[in-house]
Amino acid sequence: MRAIFVRHGQSTANVGIFTPGFANIPLTELGHHQAAEIAAHWPVRPDLIAVSPYLRAQQTARYTMERFPDVPVQTWDIHEFTYWDPAYWSNGDPADYPESRARYWGNADPAARQGEGAETFAELLHRARTVLLRLEAQPPSAVVMLFTHGHFIQAVRNVILYPQWSDHQVMQNFLAFDEAQKVLNTQSVIADFDGTVWRLE
Repeated sequence: MRAIFVRHGQSTANVGIFTPGFANIPLTELGHHQAAEIAAHWPVRPDLIAVSPYLRAQQTARYTMERFPDVPVQTWDIHEFTYWDPAYWSNGDPADYPESRARYWGNADPAARQGEGAETFAELLHRARTVLLRLEAQPPSAVVMLFTHGHFIQAVRNVILYPQWSDHQVMQNFLAFDEAQKVLNTQSVIADFDGTVWRLE
């Protein structure tokens, strides 16, 4: 089967507009245009559309859903990695972010949780592995489009490419990997499952 992971279009956060509540960040006008373009030119009808619960991914998917109105749509647990406490960033000082971010990734502790509302890196990788298992249960010829987020796609890539690595090893390499193989807005990453092994196109 084939899984097509699509990152959402340009969001307000991508252009430096701070929005409290990571689930509610919307697309920009350009992001809507990007989403419409990918829907208009997508060459293959999917058998299933899976969408993150976050607004920017839902807005991106809407154009493809309108082009293929008979394709079933499901909300999957493929939201972005939120490794800081949303309550802190709603009430705190975003200027503290670079220092906090450097410390978090420098420690490379996959069990670290930066606040009650935050997700651990280990939980991100668990979500990625769970989604791959869910995709493996699809019919062998199925084509699934997943509208999701950059760090989630990178987590899936790492799980496929480095199955022998520990969560700590993946976390140590994650930022360098993300920088070297960045996923752009509305870029698609294709993974094929042959019944035994996942391969990235």
